[in-house]
Amino acid sequence: MSKFYPLTVANVKHETRDAIAVTFDVPPNLRDAFQYRQGQHLTLRAMIDGEDVRRSYSICSAVQDDKLRVAIKRVQGGLFSTWANECIRPGVTLDVMPPEGRFNLPLEPDSRRHYLAFAAGSGITPILSIVKTTLIAEPHSRFTVLYGNRASSSVIFRDELAELKDQYLERLNLVYVMSREQQDIELFNGRITQDKCRQLFQRWLRVEDVDYAFICGPEDMMHGVSAALQEAGMPKERIRIELFAAGAAQEPRKPRRQAAGETHHHTEVTVIMDGNHASFTMDRDKESLLDAGLRAGLDMRYSCKGGVCSTCRCKVREGQVDMDVNYALEDYEVARGFVLSCQSFPVTDKVVVDFDVVE
Repeated sequence: MSKFYPLTVANVKHETRDAIAVTFDVPPNLRDAFQYRQGQHLTLRAMIDGEDVRRSYSICSAVQDDKLRVAIKRVQGGLFSTWANECIRPGVTLDVMPPEGRFNLPLEPDSRRHYLAFAAGSGITPILSIVKTTLIAEPHSRFTVLYGNRASSSVIFRDELAELKDQYLERLNLVYVMSREQQDIELFNGRITQDKCRQLFQRWLRVEDVDYAFICGPEDMMHGVSAALQEAGMPKERIRIELFAAGAAQEPRKPRRQAAGETHHHTEVTVIMDGNHASFTMDRDKESLLDAGLRAGLDMRYSCKGGVCSTCRCKVREGQVDMDVNYALEDYEVARGFVLSCQSFPVTDKVVVDFDVVE
């Protein structure tokens, strides 16, 4: 099952005109369930105009803060984000799923690493958690952060970032890149693109001095920065990415052509959740495993349904599926048989998927 828990909102802070930071009160009996790692996210659920709406938002507090906090930026036409910015107040109760996500690295107190992070807009949310946690946990490591925004007024966590910079003067290098506000140094004007990164790596930052890089932002920025880093010599496995929104709606999947002599397109699916087995039959290529399971009455985990958040991650135990979109799983996870059920379509007569497997 989805394992949502009711959490009460303890505090709401308006970070910008269209972004709020929401802090939850976690009761003692749920402390263990809501322990998190830097860079993870929460799935929130609310009934909005009679509709069950779920969205994932990154945790923006450090692990050492002992405070569960997320940022929610209003998106034009966004049902949940608009409701959240207008209606969430201290005392409101929301259904929240325990932390998930692998946008992080193991930290070691003796490490002496140089980390690099690129963020745009609300992409700073998990980056803030990662930076704060790392600087505390690894006292000999340092961080360089490039944060892209339209203008100063749209910078989320501006005061908190300034305080963090003051606290770690020698270990944190924070640079703003503005697309609609002119700055003194021309290199830091414009959008964070692949070409902009090439300029930065040629004139300002030596990629060979960086151990790991984190990227969080829109799809085009994510791909551009990652490509530029790899061009400059950084191995792909040292780059961690987190996409906060799919770049565009996915086109409907085209029906599979029927093979000669084939009489049906049905698949028997078995879902393993919380040690229980449930089965249903679905038509191939008409809907994803997740949608078919929900239609069959199973309480399968999900949030974005866009292949972004990894909430619906599961492992294929038997059979085969095609995964249309994947912005959340690492290559090694896919090689081990993990898929996103919201983007997976069966191609065999029988498929068994397991939601209980973690690694």
